[in-house]
Amino acid sequence: MAAGGAVADSAAVIRALREQAAWCARLGSPLYATLLEHAARDVEADGAVASVLAGREHDPAGSMLALRFLGAVHRLVLAGRAPELAAFYPSAGGDADPARAWPAFRAAIEALADEVRAGLDDPVQTNEPRRAAALLGGFLLVARETGLPLRLLEIGASGGLNLRWDRYRYETPAGAWGDPSSPVQLRGFLSGGTPPLEVEASVAERSGCDRNPLDSTTREGRIALMAYVWPDQIDRLRLLAAAVSVARRVPATVERADAVEWLERRLTLADGTATVLFHSIFVQYVDREARIRMRRTIERVGAEATPTAPLAWLRMEPAGDHADVRLSLWPGGGDRLVATSGFHGADVNWRAGP
Repeated sequence: MAAGGAVADSAAVIRALREQAAWCARLGSPLYATLLEHAARDVEADGAVASVLAGREHDPAGSMLALRFLGAVHRLVLAGRAPELAAFYPSAGGDADPARAWPAFRAAIEALADEVRAGLDDPVQTNEPRRAAALLGGFLLVARETGLPLRLLEIGASGGLNLRWDRYRYETPAGAWGDPSSPVQLRGFLSGGTPPLEVEASVAERSGCDRNPLDSTTREGRIALMAYVWPDQIDRLRLLAAAVSVARRVPATVERADAVEWLERRLTLADGTATVLFHSIFVQYVDREARIRMRRTIERVGAEATPTAPLAWLRMEPAGDHADVRLSLWPGGGDRLVATSGFHGADVNWRAGP
């Protein structure tokens, strides 16, 4: 092993970095695509990145090592700990120059290695408000089909921004929904179909859980949320800031809890409201046994649902190169594909009909 510390079995780490580089290029982050490709080469050369990622060779693929690595560095940039690198991060006021950013990135890794390693222990926290645009039609279907106020329960809620989905404005060529004066203005997301935008919906309760919930109303919480937004995607960062401003005005409770245990404890029915359990880009972080337990809990509670105390399960999860938005509604259950979407909530194609 080289003196700088090599990744003993680097193939999995290199693959994770290169696969994420390809996704970043595809999803509009040339800065991250370039940095990750350089990082992969650095691991091959047993450089600074190899040293920081040593011991992470066997991390589960679903834990998204590359995004945790990038998020740990971005968090230090946003906290003012890496000013030379900040010059190349638009999120910190810099200019996105992928070709020139790598030397500063590598220097930051060397200088702040211990802090980057510590940051790798944090899970990815992409609390993306635009995903509300993909979920919107599902919420409205539940409101239309039950005629009841919605009781929202979100697992993997992070900062709880999407628990406030009904306080956002959605504009499409087919019509609009929500408060026109909302700070969160979602436009241009619909690529096909027509969600039931004529439906009115009201929210009776908002609560969720996360293993590491973030308080978006604090400076530390905002930095943590921003850290997992790609720094050259300024529109996403502006939207996040707008959603945080809504969160300050609209209360929602996000408990620190394991999703399976929280569901087993909190997933109950309430007469006169439609309980809506939802999640977005969440299940990849959950192992198979936990998924089985969650489904059993949901189906058990669903079997107890009545027309005046229904249960809906709305989820937006990866399905190849896009995300599927699926809905189950009890009494009855079943599984409907209501929309497809990009992973960050763009290119929503409504599939459930008028």
